[in-house]
Amino acid sequence: MTSAPAIGFEYRPSRWLGRALVAMAVLALLALSLSAVPAIAKVALAMVLLAAVIRAWRRFSRSSVVAAGWTQRGGWTLRMAGGEDQPASLRAFRMAGERIVWLHLVAPGRRHVSLLLAPDNSDGDIRRRLRMRLVLASKGEHHAAGHSAG
Repeated sequence: MTSAPAIGFEYRPSRWLGRALVAMAVLALLALSLSAVPAIAKVALAMVLLAAVIRAWRRFSRSSVVAAGWTQRGGWTLRMAGGEDQPASLRAFRMAGERIVWLHLVAPGRRHVSLLLAPDNSDGDIRRRLRMRLVLASKGEHHAAGHSAG
């Protein structure tokens, strides 16, 4: 079996995440307004909720990563907005069907980077290739861990 080729992609934050964040905030505000909480507490909780939404929006809408790559040997490289490349390692990943891949990487200095790849910010072929390699890599790690324990 031949080794898998490197996978590289440009990255920009997904608009879907912002839309989901706003939708959940509206539902939380609606639930708060319909609750039996005293009015002064409602106002205070609403302000805390809005501050949290603004903080999360800023965090996810301004990514310092403009591109990422996964080499044949399994190493990750992040291209930062300043043009420099940083090595990174994959800590975890999540997949939601065939449409969404969420990568959790760690760059030097223990800096955590989350990349959400969705239909609005990535190519379907890239996501398909990533899903296939991530599954194979995770099965390989579980298989190796099982042999080393015995």
